[in-house]
Amino acid sequence: MSSKKIILLFIVLVSSLSSFSQEKYTLSGIITDTNSNETLIGVNIIIPELKTGVTTNEYGFYSITLPKGNYKVQISYFGYQSIEETVDLNQNTKNNFKLFDSETALKEVIITDNKSKTDIRKPEMSVNKLSISTIKKMPVVLGEVDVLKSILLLPGVTNAGEGASGFNVRGGGADQNLILLDEATIFNSSHVFGFFSVFNPDAIKDLKLYKGGIPARFGGRASSVLDIYQKDGSSKGFHVNGGIGLISSRILAEGPLVKDRGSFLIGGRSSYAHLFLKLSKDQKDNAAYFYDLNTKLSYKLNENNNLYLSGYFGRDVFSLNKSFTNTYGNSTLNLRWNHLFSDKLFSNLSLIYSDYYYGLDLDFVGFKWDSGIKNYNIKYDFKSYISDKFKLNYGANGIYYNFNPGTIKPSDENSGINFGQLDKKYAFEPAVYINADQEISNKISISYGLRFSLFYRLGQSTMNIYEDNNPVTFNSDLQIYEKATPIGTKFYAKNKVIENFNNLEPRFSFVYQLNDNQSVKASYNRMVQYLQLISNTSSPTPLDVWTPSDSFIKPQIADQVALGYFRNFKDGAYSLEVETYYKEVQNRLDYIDGADLIANKAIEQIILNGQLRSYGLELMFKKNEGRLNGWISYTLSKSEQQTPGRTPIESGINNGKWYDSVYDKLHNIAITSSYEWNEKWSFGANFALQSGQPVTYPTGQYEYLGITVPSYGLRNENRLPAYHHLDIAATLTPEKNKDRNWKGEWVFSIYNLYNRKNAASINFRQNVDTGYNEAVKTSIFGVVPAVSYNFKF
Repeated sequence: MSSKKIILLFIVLVSSLSSFSQEKYTLSGIITDTNSNETLIGVNIIIPELKTGVTTNEYGFYSITLPKGNYKVQISYFGYQSIEETVDLNQNTKNNFKLFDSETALKEVIITDNKSKTDIRKPEMSVNKLSISTIKKMPVVLGEVDVLKSILLLPGVTNAGEGASGFNVRGGGADQNLILLDEATIFNSSHVFGFFSVFNPDAIKDLKLYKGGIPARFGGRASSVLDIYQKDGSSKGFHVNGGIGLISSRILAEGPLVKDRGSFLIGGRSSYAHLFLKLSKDQKDNAAYFYDLNTKLSYKLNENNNLYLSGYFGRDVFSLNKSFTNTYGNSTLNLRWNHLFSDKLFSNLSLIYSDYYYGLDLDFVGFKWDSGIKNYNIKYDFKSYISDKFKLNYGANGIYYNFNPGTIKPSDENSGINFGQLDKKYAFEPAVYINADQEISNKISISYGLRFSLFYRLGQSTMNIYEDNNPVTFNSDLQIYEKATPIGTKFYAKNKVIENFNNLEPRFSFVYQLNDNQSVKASYNRMVQYLQLISNTSSPTPLDVWTPSDSFIKPQIADQVALGYFRNFKDGAYSLEVETYYKEVQNRLDYIDGADLIANKAIEQIILNGQLRSYGLELMFKKNEGRLNGWISYTLSKSEQQTPGRTPIESGINNGKWYDSVYDKLHNIAITSSYEWNEKWSFGANFALQSGQPVTYPTGQYEYLGITVPSYGLRNENRLPAYHHLDIAATLTPEKNKDRNWKGEWVFSIYNLYNRKNAASINFRQNVDTGYNEAVKTSIFGVVPAVSYNFKF
């Protein structure tokens, strides 16, 4: 072929490609709530002619590139009325859609109320989404709606203990869950030592729990991610809603800063049960209460730029006779800038501050104790909508940590306590990531990504030096582990690197659509956790101390694979999700027998690096429409830990064999349902049943110098009794609500209807009357009736 023909062929090819590229245009925009202008997360935008679609991101933005043409666009979102509009796509088009909630009568645009059916097309799996409207229908303890307790009804999720707000996911520890509120880390998610969570349901817009297949933008924890976003606030008009309960009340106000451009939201919540203690002569100096505050400001600079400033502040106070006062809580602040570079490129820049504080004031011994952890996070995320079949997420972030293990101060000038400060610890954790979502064909879609994380343990600190670099020794005569004696110390100046780590964290998920109603999915992800929680309890407590990885404490590395089958029945009226998973965690901390964790200046002397594995089968069957809806979930699972000896002469923990972890729950059944009887009355019910938590009981006792000392067997070879309870609720909405701005409802609930005395713990003691040893069960809740009044105007 001559050169002229080659050049001519090249020109024709380029011209045809150019012509082809010009025949594609981008449809983009923001989807919001009609009444408030609140942006909506995860709205489905479907183009039925092409069997393709997209969902809105965390800020309500969508973008899809299609061939030139005239299309029907179907838009649906759970709790909102679905709409269908025709779009003539002959140029790049911005189209902002507005949705009416399901209570609004707008019959001319209704196709059908959107159902919460399973998405069989996306490669996303091991993910659960709960709407706030669903959560508010669930009966809970003491009548207080609780975001975290609602996720305990999902497969693969169990409670961390009776009355605890912490949760365990797929056999992992509560510390392995990354909990985010508007992208800011929440280190302790409980109020009143676990009775309530820190999340005010009135302020929450969206909740998503990732149990596996975790996107590459998330990192830092080995088990799960709970991603929660606050509402932006209404830019249309001023609104107030709240609730009055037996032990706590809440109120939230929202409205425009500038109509249709800016909004504010401020919400407060507080308990007041301690006020009733004042009426008792014996209890008037005691107190146990919490309070929290949610705030958010949103402002639209122009079509391409939005600013958000959000914050949270919460505190718990527990006091006994003014001689013992415990204060703890979280504080967060986040400034975000959304920028739209083009109709195909969205970005978000965030500056985030997070702080967890724990304080003790022991007046009877004359000292105060302060501890906590602070972090400063800057992150920049991008989402590129390259085509309707290919989307790219990428970004970077850096987190600087400041750990305060403990500060001791005299409480007054007469105190005999001297000021003391455990060495503060510092660390820096940068990371970059990229993640792609790609539709290979009409039946196959994949999501794949890579996260590269680094971690630097920084001075200013004094580190112990041990013989053979081993802070724990093994006494072969007694067959026990003991603290090693340091042979020296080394001081690292401020910002001097003590130890560093780096890890590649690949992520991959896959879906094969069998037909329009069923698909199979698979996923793999690696997660690395550089922060460790030093705790000897199975559920989070305020006194838990976070510490960074260093020369002796290695980062946890989790690998998880999952396989699932998903199906919708009767056009999504029913859905079934079945998943099986296997997870391994390297460097899971274990403790030597008799470990003392409180105010320990050398934590490395009492810990060993072990490993954790968990595997199981999860089933979830949902009814998505009709007056009666809800779901049934069942999980069959196993969670085991192993800490073998480091040398042939060492016994390890439990003789180096696998043993049940404290998170092991073989069976987990949950049933939740809601029933709309009529316009005035609705009902809800929950039932939960879990295998008893593994514990270690004493197997005997001996006397030493007149003191009776218990002796214990192998770890976690016993179990607490099975945990189960039934809760019911009824909601009354008066008819007079219809034509009034003020709308109210009464919620009547009974937690633990049949008064099951679930064991929080079992202790052993000697009966003073008989002299015999006896087991004593400690239960937190019996049957708990409650009534609350919710309102909005």
